[in-house]
Amino acid sequence: MKVIIDTSSLLSLVRYYLPFDQNTKLYKFIKSEFENGNLILIDAVYEECEYTTQGLVLKSLDYLNEKDFKKTFKLPIKTKDLLPPSTKKFYNLLNDNFRTPLSRRLNEAEFEERKKEFLETADARMIILALIKKNEKEEITIVTEESENGNDSKAFKKIPAICKILDVNVMTLPELLKVYQGIDIEFK
Repeated sequence: MKVIIDTSSLLSLVRYYLPFDQNTKLYKFIKSEFENGNLILIDAVYEECEYTTQGLVLKSLDYLNEKDFKKTFKLPIKTKDLLPPSTKKFYNLLNDNFRTPLSRRLNEAEFEERKKEFLETADARMIILALIKKNEKEEITIVTEESENGNDSKAFKKIPAICKILDVNVMTLPELLKVYQGIDIEFK
């Protein structure tokens, strides 16, 4: 299974799990998942990690800042110019099904501006990459700490709600760590 990981999950990893990873098993396991391509870091998430909580994720997972590591394992994945498969269908869903009640109160120009902004976000890029991988028959999951409910006054639904519509797998970091049963982590 390939996993596209969100900033929120990386932040949870370094805040709530790695401080207790005394034997660095989890740290090394996450590194190996990036190396073997099972854990996917996209450019927009990497950029968010650079400024979120003063770069805590990149300081804690220091290999993600190493030039040779990034070059060798082609990280982060460039997503700026990705187009979703079934582009017309995706944009119809974006215009109709992904909207929040707030966005329905916007005039057409305001909505188009919000849509343009949304498509530049890490959320949209992760979703588009997941659709591409799914279209290529790869087993793909997005890992995020977002919940399906609530939306912080945004024009578009959160990742889990959009992925539910698109039939893309979503899980949280604790759910992912349960899937990775062989890591045998010891917290002291």
